[in-house]
Amino acid sequence: MRISTDNSPLLILRGEIVHFIDDPLACGARAYVHFPDGLLLVRDGHVLNCGPAAELEPNLPVDARRVGCSGKLILPGFIDTHTHCAQTEIIASHSEQLTVWLEKYAWPAETRHADPAYAAAGARFFCDQLLRHGTTTAMVFTTVHPACTEALFEAAFARRMRMIAGKVLMDRNCPEPLRDTPTGGDTQSRVLIEKWHGRGRLAYAVTPRFAPTSTEEQMHRAGRLFGEIPGLYLQTHLAEQRTEVAWAMRLYPGARSYLDIYERFHQLGERSVFAHCIWLDDEDRRRMAARGASMSFCPTSNLFLGSGLFDLGRARDFDLHVGLGSDIGAGTSFSMLQTLNEAYKVLRLTGQTLTPEAGFYLATLGGARALHLDMHIGNFLPGREADFIVLDPRCTPLLEARTSRATTFAERLFALMMLGDDRCVAATYVLGEPVFQRDVSAPPLAVLH
Repeated sequence: MRISTDNSPLLILRGEIVHFIDDPLACGARAYVHFPDGLLLVRDGHVLNCGPAAELEPNLPVDARRVGCSGKLILPGFIDTHTHCAQTEIIASHSEQLTVWLEKYAWPAETRHADPAYAAAGARFFCDQLLRHGTTTAMVFTTVHPACTEALFEAAFARRMRMIAGKVLMDRNCPEPLRDTPTGGDTQSRVLIEKWHGRGRLAYAVTPRFAPTSTEEQMHRAGRLFGEIPGLYLQTHLAEQRTEVAWAMRLYPGARSYLDIYERFHQLGERSVFAHCIWLDDEDRRRMAARGASMSFCPTSNLFLGSGLFDLGRARDFDLHVGLGSDIGAGTSFSMLQTLNEAYKVLRLTGQTLTPEAGFYLATLGGARALHLDMHIGNFLPGREADFIVLDPRCTPLLEARTSRATTFAERLFALMMLGDDRCVAATYVLGEPVFQRDVSAPPLAVLH
């Protein structure tokens, strides 16, 4: 391939590269591309090409900027399909059942984000934590306060991140400082949509927290808004705990199931993403698949709150799109590597297994597909946005000892999945520019000119 010689600078990274072009559970080894010694070529924030170094090197211009990543693994940025920016400060608060945990920890934390300055500081810290852990795209709950949503969009925009977020809608069964009204919530959401939806790499998600905290009027307005403006997302929680399911059914006695509540209010469709999805039946899964909705698998929070075990195999049986969610702050880590660690254990408890290839697919292209963003992010096909990370398999003595004895690439990926965390992230790039490096005083990447 002849490399373009236009005037925009060319960035070349050399190292071990892996990315996914399909689901390993469906396509096996054909689903991913692995270059033990590869080059990733980036121009104008997008992938120009990716391939074996021996094939691409002869055609490269000598004046390109080069970054050596010897001994490290380059892969697309991680994608977090469900998390809460205002709950960072309560991560690792002693576990309770969901409703008790909300009342004791989540509600007070979210109330503090009514202060714009407090919300802005929290949003900046949240975005920096995502990048530090290798996450370049996220779908995020803010709070009921418009200022919190403004703060998150401003922080993400400044960092050029892909971010989907929305003001939480709640008009009952919550503390008064966190309660809006059907009319007020709709009006505030529309103002935020006008300002932020489609700006840079940002998108808006209509965000009813979950059915028990919204009246029928608010649910109706949320569904109408979701269907009214092109490209909007809808995010909410679904069937996280058995007691929550029973509560929802008491409040909406005419519904067939918890999912049916959302469908009755026109909230089930493409670009709607439901977190947890544990206590569902096959009719729920069939209807989700038929409408193009996606699931977010949140293993660390599901284990932390004792909610239950997600059934990935059954979701796959219905060809449902599934992404991973950290679900901060009931979730216990921003790290998608740690999230994969817990996902593996959840599936073992259900008699299933998660191969390392399937795991890294979920954290990258699988998440992109769940968010309908796979034409923009999730792999290194030419033209994709150049969000990527560099992982160091020697970042800790234990990980180095384990990976040095691995005999296959899959074995090394599995070690990263089980033993890795934010220390593995040597660098994070957004649109081809470094936004995080682990050790600034002694950069882990050799920059060559």
